[in-house]
Amino acid sequence: MSSEKKVVIITGASQGIGEALAKAYLDRNWRVVATSRSIKPSNDPDVLTVAGDIGDPATGPKVVAEALKKFGRVDSLINNAGIFVASPFTGYTAEQYAQVVATNLNGFFFISQAAAAAMEKQGSGHIVSITTALVEHPLSAVPSVLASLSKGGIAAATGSLAIEYAKRGIRVNAVAPGIIKTPMHAPETHDFLSALHPVGRMGEMADIVGAVLYLENAGFVTGEILHVDGGQAAGH
Repeated sequence: MSSEKKVVIITGASQGIGEALAKAYLDRNWRVVATSRSIKPSNDPDVLTVAGDIGDPATGPKVVAEALKKFGRVDSLINNAGIFVASPFTGYTAEQYAQVVATNLNGFFFISQAAAAAMEKQGSGHIVSITTALVEHPLSAVPSVLASLSKGGIAAATGSLAIEYAKRGIRVNAVAPGIIKTPMHAPETHDFLSALHPVGRMGEMADIVGAVLYLENAGFVTGEILHVDGGQAAGH
């Protein structure tokens, strides 16, 4: 198959922000490799779906290999898959810890490693990870140490990878959202969640898509943590 069109891999692509990102890249004439546990096959010739648990160390390399086999290149990776569990610190279970670390950290690490290897051979590429504003601005109303631990690790790795690959044509960035209006938040929680943001509302999925697309096109930006959080990182 022709490798002229650019190719993006999106994790957690079956719903919410991941699904919106997939549509946005398709609208811009990219090919999309979409992965999640529950991803369904697609009839679109520009879409490859690969089902799998991103927390399994074998899944990331498999997704990258399938992308190269089908489309011949990997230009961008969007690490969107993630688990969020809000709980008092002493209330977390060993199972919750293992699940969050597997999905958020292992998922990021093994697919980014495989994608970076492919991008280095091409001499170009871009990795964007979705973290959380809670890393730098914890909220007493939302105790969430596991989110800060796992997504904070990704935020730190973003800067490290950006410097490591800066002269090899690969950029590495992250988007740190506030609370975004997705199906995971029941409507009855919206007033409470809106009040956590200085602007007084939740974010929309389009806000995150716009931030990722900005970074995609910002060739002089690397190592950036772009806050899309309604002012949370600035203060209250």
